[in-house]
Amino acid sequence: MDKLQQLLDTHETIVLDGAMGTVLFAAGLQAGAPPEAWNVLHPERIRAVHRGYIRAGSDVILTNSFGGTRYRLKLHNLQDRVYELNRAAAQHAQAEAGAAGRPVLVAGSMGPTGELLAPMGSMTFDDARAAFAEQARGLVAGGVDLLWVETMSDLEEARAAVEGARAVSDLPIAATMSFDTNGRTMMGVTPAQAVQTMKEWGLVAIGGNCGNGIEEIEGVIHAMHRQAPEVRLIAKANAGIPQWRHNELSYDATPPTMGRYARRVRALGACFIGGCCGNGPDHILAIAEALRTPLTDVERAALDAELGAELEAKLKAATNDRSAAARARTRRRPRA
Repeated sequence: MDKLQQLLDTHETIVLDGAMGTVLFAAGLQAGAPPEAWNVLHPERIRAVHRGYIRAGSDVILTNSFGGTRYRLKLHNLQDRVYELNRAAAQHAQAEAGAAGRPVLVAGSMGPTGELLAPMGSMTFDDARAAFAEQARGLVAGGVDLLWVETMSDLEEARAAVEGARAVSDLPIAATMSFDTNGRTMMGVTPAQAVQTMKEWGLVAIGGNCGNGIEEIEGVIHAMHRQAPEVRLIAKANAGIPQWRHNELSYDATPPTMGRYARRVRALGACFIGGCCGNGPDHILAIAEALRTPLTDVERAALDAELGAELEAKLKAATNDRSAAARARTRRRPRA
């Protein structure tokens, strides 16, 4: 905890990195191919991604291990190489962090298995916990400073990941969920429910990532901070909304847009701030530069009031829409 605590003690906000997949696709990764295999096939390309984010200003970089459980790797017949691929991911990130010339921490990325827990699916809680423990063991052996559970939809799977990580290490753990379904996760979890539950797990930080762009993450941070103002919050938004252009998927948020987002989520209560899909080093540079200037108390109060009013108006509009839909269903209901 010492390295992380030092960072927390010396930084009002901590700059995270951006997307791994977005940059790897630009470097030649084919759609559908496992990024984790590049940890051994193209280690220099992986290190170059980390190097780019460190140069842009990231204080914490995530390993190239998002799909590093045996469940995800089995899709590519790599399920017997969990330890090797995760250890290599951590080693590459740690090599670049160690050469940064300033404190940079390495977080071991642990994404969802892609399976549903019983009774909705066939994966048991114990099997999930064992799979995450196996992944965490490789990441810890490679030298990560903390473990980073991310993009979860199911609180029980998130708990399995945390418990699996704790089974093999006493490193700090952070966790995020993706609220990409009308302000909830795919499994129906709200930001308030998530933070209320997860704050009991002894995590160093909790938050949201990925999803449907900047406004969604702003809403997540607002709701989480209102529910649990004592919790350190993570904001890692996509670079806007994905769009197909010339047979390629691109995101519409420019670096300056992400810089404004960084200041807004900081005012809403986030202290770990970065980007997810669509964000590259230029976006992270804009985030780091935007966060370099501290908010005055007056600016913070004004921005917080502005954002709070915007988000409350959206929540009220969404509630009115649901009420109108319910009334419409009632009117359509046949009489007995």
